[in-house]
Amino acid sequence: MQTTRRALLAGAAAVAVTATGVLDAAPALAAPAPTPADLLSNDPIAHLLRRATFGPTPAALAEATRLGAEGWLDRQLAPATIADGDLDALLTRLPLAGADIATVRAKLPVHSYDAFGQLGRAAVARAIWSNRQLFETTVGFWANHLHIAAPSSGVWDSRSDYDTTVLRAHAFGRFADMLKASARHPAMLTYLDNRSSAKNLPNENYARELMELHTVGMIYSEADVKAAAKLLTGLTVGTTGTYTYTAARHATGAVKILGFAHPNATAEGGEAAALAFLDYLATHPATAERIATDLCVRFVADEAPATLVARLATVYLDHGTAIAPVLRALFTSPEFAASVGHKVRTPFEDLAATVRTLGLGPEKSGVAGLDALYNVLVGAGNAPFRWSPPNGFPDVAAAWASPSAFLIRCNSHLNLAAGWYPKQLTRPADLLRSLVPVLPATYGALADALAVRLTGQKLPAAHTAAVLSVAGKLPTSPLTSSDKSLAGHAPYLVALVLDSPTFQLR
Repeated sequence: MQTTRRALLAGAAAVAVTATGVLDAAPALAAPAPTPADLLSNDPIAHLLRRATFGPTPAALAEATRLGAEGWLDRQLAPATIADGDLDALLTRLPLAGADIATVRAKLPVHSYDAFGQLGRAAVARAIWSNRQLFETTVGFWANHLHIAAPSSGVWDSRSDYDTTVLRAHAFGRFADMLKASARHPAMLTYLDNRSSAKNLPNENYARELMELHTVGMIYSEADVKAAAKLLTGLTVGTTGTYTYTAARHATGAVKILGFAHPNATAEGGEAAALAFLDYLATHPATAERIATDLCVRFVADEAPATLVARLATVYLDHGTAIAPVLRALFTSPEFAASVGHKVRTPFEDLAATVRTLGLGPEKSGVAGLDALYNVLVGAGNAPFRWSPPNGFPDVAAAWASPSAFLIRCNSHLNLAAGWYPKQLTRPADLLRSLVPVLPATYGALADALAVRLTGQKLPAAHTAAVLSVAGKLPTSPLTSSDKSLAGHAPYLVALVLDSPTFQLR
């Protein structure tokens, strides 16, 4: 059977499912289809960077090799020590992405979407071009865990501030502090309706999601929800759009919630009682297990390893809900080392990894290129923060496995490789020579060199043959610098390597 580009693309589309074991067999190829673990190098540095960044680059791999895995983790866990001047300069073009509430209100009309748009584009820019890659992947994790959709009703003025003062401020800190900051932020209070909750009519929405999504999971009772909603009354938003505690709205009276008990005797003490409850939730063993599980799903495997979850939960509790020690334990664990090929890139990660591995840069001025990248992700259903329900984007392969979703990836790979869209991004004068500086003697060797540069290792022989079919070449076809067909075929060769199952794996 002759392997074709169609077979390669079918295999790449299927890898999102085979990586999770949902399907046992990929489409038939000329040889037995490799498993996802077979498609990737098990080099520990490359594996670490595929998971802890939005895609390895030659510079990042060289730095991690020089520092070693633990040294690289040490540096990344201290993001303030990592220079990020080029990104900072780029973000000045998006001044509302991190603006406080007063600034957004002063700059925009009520219910404007402009701050949402700048925030989303800033997330794309940070994922692609920040040197603080572990910080950005972790911020993305928390944005999904303590999710507030953007755009969404009522948070036009506060969602950017939430990103700055809650997620980014506490990403490597204590979850207890982040949870309390989230609970007292106008964006969360608005998104989950606690700002309208009052003693005469408590709103249960935030109380329920606080337990179900943010902390302990579905171990609560309806009585727990009602008591928690009562306890959280008074946490609201003032006329200036900022957080305020209003004692007159707080429902007093003793509460018992999931083993937490408080007299809640006075309205003036209601905020302190609510904060005590939040601390209780943050340090609950079920929350420790929940955070550990979600981190494993993000960074290790769609099915979180039970042994690793248990150890990470212990680290979380032993370190007072601090996140950095949990991340260190995760990335240095044997379960992480054994998880090569067990995660598939989401559309957002695929786009970021593509731009990063091709060495493309932001435009010299303006944000038209960022607009285009963001809109590609809108079409893929994975633009930052654009997930309406409060549970955040799914981070398992099966959620993103569909022919239409894969076609969007393929089109994006070719557009970026050819420089067709977005045109504004800066790029090497000769992309192929930037990827493979010395042309090898055969097309097969060229495909191998491209695969090693873009994915970290050679593709299986059948996949290499399928890549070359776009140029009508065999692996043994000779290649010279005077080959007139190479320039025209080069973007397609690059794109097909990016379309391969190997590149789809995180």
